[in-house]
Amino acid sequence: MGSFEKQLSTFWIVVFSLSASCINGLIHDEFQEEYGYDFRSYPSYLISPIEQTRVNKYFDNSSAAAKIVEARFSDFNNFSRRSLAASVKTVDVLSFGAKGDGSTDDSKAFGNAWKEACSSSQEVNFVVPKSKTYLLKPLRFTGPCKSHITMEINGAILASDNRADYSKDSRHWLIFDRVDNLIVEGGGTINGNGNIWWQNSCKINKSKPCKSAPTALTFYKCTSLVVKNLKIQNAQQIHLSFEKCTNVQASNLVVNAPEKSPNTDGIHVTGTQNIQISSCIIGTGDDCISIVSGSQKVQATDITCGPGHGISIGSLGSGNSEEYVSDVVVNRAKLSGTTNGVRIKTWQGGSGSASNIKFQNIEMQNVKNPIIVDQNYCDQDGPCKQQASAVQVKNVVYQNIKGTSASSVAIDFDCSKSHPCQGIVLQNVNFVGADGAKSKAVCNNVNLQSSGTVTPHCP
Repeated sequence: MGSFEKQLSTFWIVVFSLSASCINGLIHDEFQEEYGYDFRSYPSYLISPIEQTRVNKYFDNSSAAAKIVEARFSDFNNFSRRSLAASVKTVDVLSFGAKGDGSTDDSKAFGNAWKEACSSSQEVNFVVPKSKTYLLKPLRFTGPCKSHITMEINGAILASDNRADYSKDSRHWLIFDRVDNLIVEGGGTINGNGNIWWQNSCKINKSKPCKSAPTALTFYKCTSLVVKNLKIQNAQQIHLSFEKCTNVQASNLVVNAPEKSPNTDGIHVTGTQNIQISSCIIGTGDDCISIVSGSQKVQATDITCGPGHGISIGSLGSGNSEEYVSDVVVNRAKLSGTTNGVRIKTWQGGSGSASNIKFQNIEMQNVKNPIIVDQNYCDQDGPCKQQASAVQVKNVVYQNIKGTSASSVAIDFDCSKSHPCQGIVLQNVNFVGADGAKSKAVCNNVNLQSSGTVTPHCP
């Protein structure tokens, strides 16, 4: 990158950072002045409905203003990118020998193309052309790279279904390892070709040993990452995993696999901070979204889920481990025909916490266990032994959630005797049975507050 480009890039970063800081500072300072305290220091369940309305209205207006600012800077950014367009390098996998016929192994071509892209000091467009299917064995796209890379997946990428190809790494098919400033997009398809793995799963065939299967697409220790406009299907196990990443945007993704495919979570978040998942359609054989230990500041917005096991935090605390998840917001979701709605699941014997969590503006149709906290989770063949220690579940808000329950129990708080659920709030929650019958709530060892209309309510 030349001196002019460096100066331009630095100017853009500084201006954007100052603008964002000023906007956020003004918002929070005005809140503190008007209400007498800083909302950032208080869990959301302590805000009254009237205050919440005022807060929402304020932020709606502020969001609109922020969008105007963002649009102005987007115009500037687009201008700067156009001015530097001549310096963008295109790396096309076909130029490195990829056939794209669906049967020839294109792994070497992709690997060589990645080496070229990653070593370039210019911004790179890594192109996977459309109307072709590229067969790949397990492949690692390793960073750090010298410049920003945009991978445009326009065609289809198909996984090898020869399990011997995964002998060196049985846990991953495609993995981006420590790649910063990466965009993966294009409208194409990533197909895990998972049927052979499902057939050999102990959950499908009890005579088979229980073994792990590869995650289709993994991002490991990536920062400033964008993944958007892709279809990910038929994963060997998990479809898309963000592991120890920071500052992630995942949007406009379609993730699907058969309802009976085992352990095929849609989007899995572990050890990741500052991630926004938005406008995704997910239907698999396991959790649509699973959020596990070490994850903080997770937002999931405009999610369509089903079939599958719902949107889950956990499991946490297996094997007597200490695990934490905090600051999670699930906003505007539609779930249909799932085995759970919004779920928090923890094992006995664990420690740590799941805290500062908000589920809001959610619709469910024919969902079993629409709202469930299970601190006695046990996913093993034999019974789990009773243990006193537990992962603490605290400061969880359920707001504006409605629908039909496929089970008689629509709200189920099965909390620990030794570590009861604390600061649980139900606000405007309404469930009926699928046939219009009354549903019920089961509430064990929970510190609960309710406001607005809540049906069913705890006895």
